[in-house]
Amino acid sequence: MSAFAVHDFNSSAFLLTGFPGLEREYPWISIPFSCIYATVLSGNCLVLHVIRTEPSLHEPMFYFLAMLALTDLCMGLSTVHTVLGILWGLSHEVSLDACIAQAYFIHVLSLTESGVLLAMAFDRFTAICNPLRYMSLLTNARIMKIGLGVLGRSFLFIIVPIVRLKFFCYCRSHVLSHSFCLHQDLLRLACSDIRFNSFYALALVICILLFDSILIITSYILIFHTISSIASWEERLKSLQTCVSHICAVLVFYIPIIGLTMVHRFGKHLSPVVHVLMGNIYIIFPPLMNPIIYSVKTQQIRSRIQRWFSMKRE
Repeated sequence: MSAFAVHDFNSSAFLLTGFPGLEREYPWISIPFSCIYATVLSGNCLVLHVIRTEPSLHEPMFYFLAMLALTDLCMGLSTVHTVLGILWGLSHEVSLDACIAQAYFIHVLSLTESGVLLAMAFDRFTAICNPLRYMSLLTNARIMKIGLGVLGRSFLFIIVPIVRLKFFCYCRSHVLSHSFCLHQDLLRLACSDIRFNSFYALALVICILLFDSILIITSYILIFHTISSIASWEERLKSLQTCVSHICAVLVFYIPIIGLTMVHRFGKHLSPVVHVLMGNIYIIFPPLMNPIIYSVKTQQIRSRIQRWFSMKRE
């Protein structure tokens, strides 16, 4: 009987949450969200296309940018069907297997983005602090190994707690807090022993996200120290400008994570709409802003996009 009950709980659907209390406004809310997702998908595809087709951009910095754009593109693709599915009135339900799969890809891509941002910080550190060895250190083979290492770290470290979700008993309300599935959201609904998953998730955040952010900060301390020793103000500014896009990308990634964590930890009294909004910002904001930041702040990409659109008009 117990085994049957567990099977019944695990085979039932979960209800995704849109914006509580604003259900009548979904047709209007869907318009900006559709535009945002269209921008996410088209913007990151455009960055990837420009880097692939422009030989002058076949350099370490832009290879890492291509990894970032591909990660952001996959993040958009992994959530667009549930977010817009709710707002368009197509479906509010998701099966356990589909929910676990979505949670896996969301968390893998989040860890991957953190790793790519760390690799980009190493790229900027090498270019500014050790420019003579830049090309010899960041060869194509080494860049490929870094990319595979980042991806392997993300896929392997998150698989254990995600697989365990399949074997939990979900006997509480099957209403999720967001319009997509997250590991901590499924844990909240489980009646099984979740201590391992809770401790593992905390350790993962400390060991990867916190460790990556500390290394990024350390690299920029060394970068700023090197820049401050340059005699010419013009050269200082030129060196600093190569870091601006990456600094913005780091802030765009980590600020929503900190905000969502603070809301979950200290904002239990806040409206559910705030929790849903912060969750959507955490998922959508980095993939939306990164192609805009690099298209505006990176002269090589900006000029190539302008040239590409001018050719289209002709």
